[in-house]
Amino acid sequence: MTNEFSARAAIVGLGTSAIGRVYGKSSAEFAADAVAAAVADAGLSMDDIDGVLTTQGRIAPSGVSVAATLGLRDLTLEMVNLEMFGASTAAAVQYAAMAIQAGMARNVVYVHADAPLKEPGASGGAAYGSYAMNRSPAGFPALDTAIGLRGANEQYALFTRRHMEKYGTTSEQLGAIAVAQREWATMNPMAQMRTPITIEDHQNSRWIAEPLHLLDCCLVSNGAVAVVITAAERAPDLQRPPVYIWGWGQGHLGHPRARGSELGLVSGAGLAGRQAFAMAGIGLDDIDVREFYDCYTFTVLLTLEDYGFVPKGDGGPFAATGELGPGGSMPTNTGGGQLSAFYLVGTQPLYESVVQVRGDGGDRQVARHDFALCSGQGGILEHHATLILGAHPRD
Repeated sequence: MTNEFSARAAIVGLGTSAIGRVYGKSSAEFAADAVAAAVADAGLSMDDIDGVLTTQGRIAPSGVSVAATLGLRDLTLEMVNLEMFGASTAAAVQYAAMAIQAGMARNVVYVHADAPLKEPGASGGAAYGSYAMNRSPAGFPALDTAIGLRGANEQYALFTRRHMEKYGTTSEQLGAIAVAQREWATMNPMAQMRTPITIEDHQNSRWIAEPLHLLDCCLVSNGAVAVVITAAERAPDLQRPPVYIWGWGQGHLGHPRARGSELGLVSGAGLAGRQAFAMAGIGLDDIDVREFYDCYTFTVLLTLEDYGFVPKGDGGPFAATGELGPGGSMPTNTGGGQLSAFYLVGTQPLYESVVQVRGDGGDRQVARHDFALCSGQGGILEHHATLILGAHPRD
């Protein structure tokens, strides 16, 4: 597969609000903090921004309110709440790059913000609703509710069990992913969870939906992450080292839940990855760091296999070797991922990719960081988006 299109855009600003169990602000206010930080990081002013993209959170800021909060005017591009669930962030960067190359805007800011957590003791508690399942299905889809498939936890548990039955994957192998990512998180000042864990800790954590333990599941966070994207030729003139967008792709497999389907055994990473690598003109061996969407440990395992870093079915044994963690041959989710750092619907993999490619990782910085592979996995294995980011311009 070849792709004649050449990406000509770069990420030049990165900013966050306070992230984690932080309270007292709306999602729009978190978004405004992150955008202001990203624009300043790029060495630009708000007057330089002429495009805004946002993605949906549980408590979603609208793009209009973000623009109004920041006093942004005369925008030539605005997309409010682009929705591909966990794949939305990587997709939004793709659309921003295409808009810049098409001449629709010069400097586009993308922001995701959310504030689902309530302060302990506040009205409503700290509950986080069932992911994308607050629907009232009728007909055959109503059977899901009747048999207990009410949200993402139960459905990913079903897929995890299928992988276990077909390939012999074990809970301890999934635990090795959680342990490796927590080891990375101990070196990340932004991580919510920095206490080391062991396989025994993983096995002793409570069931969420068997075979998924608590430590197989991602965090819930308040806060926001923003990036500024501009044309590749302009990027070197700005304040921080550019992170060039070399390639991208999407994969939406549409597998039915029916006999003979591969639903749960494959994701859209294979399809999205082939497009991204074809556009970038590089191969798997060129990738230095992998920042994968990790709503569950199983998602990391499946993504490793579907991109082709390990053969199908070998993800579990490979994870058990420890090669995904610090000092390993295949550093993956180097900030702790969404399992241990923070969860803001796909922005954590993008955030850490930019940090690593820039060389800003501090104690967790990977020595070789020319290329990062950033992924987003959306819905119940419904959507996938891939970015290949590089430290140097393609020319």
